[in-house]
Amino acid sequence: MVTSMTGYGRDEAGNGQVNVFAEIKTVNHRFCEHTIRMPRQLLVLEEKVKKKANQYIKRGRVEIFITVEGESLVTKKVKVDWDLADQYVSLMAEVKGKYKLESSITLQDILQLESIFMTEEVPAVPRDLEVLLLEAVSGALENLKKMRTHEGQELALDMINQLNRFGEIVAGVKNHAPSVVEKYKTRMEIKLAELTDGQIEDSRIVTEAAIFADKCDINEELTRLDSHVRQFSATLSQNEPIGRKLDFLVQEMNREVNTIGSKANDSLITREVVEMKSLLEKLKEQVQNIE
Repeated sequence: MVTSMTGYGRDEAGNGQVNVFAEIKTVNHRFCEHTIRMPRQLLVLEEKVKKKANQYIKRGRVEIFITVEGESLVTKKVKVDWDLADQYVSLMAEVKGKYKLESSITLQDILQLESIFMTEEVPAVPRDLEVLLLEAVSGALENLKKMRTHEGQELALDMINQLNRFGEIVAGVKNHAPSVVEKYKTRMEIKLAELTDGQIEDSRIVTEAAIFADKCDINEELTRLDSHVRQFSATLSQNEPIGRKLDFLVQEMNREVNTIGSKANDSLITREVVEMKSLLEKLKEQVQNIE
């Protein structure tokens, strides 16, 4: 099955007090790379989110966004720096004694010393928040999978059309290839006849034609192209990540086509080589988006 690396999925889960929203975006990438953004208090769940994503995504750049609405994920707690408070009170009493002040130290005086009071945030994650988070992530992944699968099917149809056209050209070149040597032999006979006033040796023509045939023989390349086309077609139906394998096959097909272009001394084959390279370029672009 062909799966695109590009997709988007979103879902949410809630319990009446808190709602968790999950958004997932994926784009093409050589490997599987994750970026997860969520509230700092939930970072402890990051590995579980990544593990869940890996069940659906084998290749591509993955961006996961988690947001929470409802109950606050933190509570604030006030703490007193008692050592610092003791120093303040001691110094106040010392100042009072030194200058013989009558007023006493009051609670209001202590409350004015803001530096001795500290506000601390304490995580307050609801017990079932992990369940809600993974539920939202799972739903988003399912929606992402549907989109990637649908786009993958579109890519597969387009590649099959390109591949069929490519196969037709290969078959045409294979049928035409034998005539290349015959045409060369005929041209050589005519040329030699002109240069020797018709006094030519058949053995010489046969030898030259054989040398030419060996230089421009493309049967091996055409046979390998046939094999690559069949492998490409069979790979499209495999139920696993196939992008890298298809990319390798396109590279090998391109290499064979280049060899054919350099060996075949024929205008028709040269035109077909240009068409095959154009089709391979389109296939390569499509393959870059396949998981």
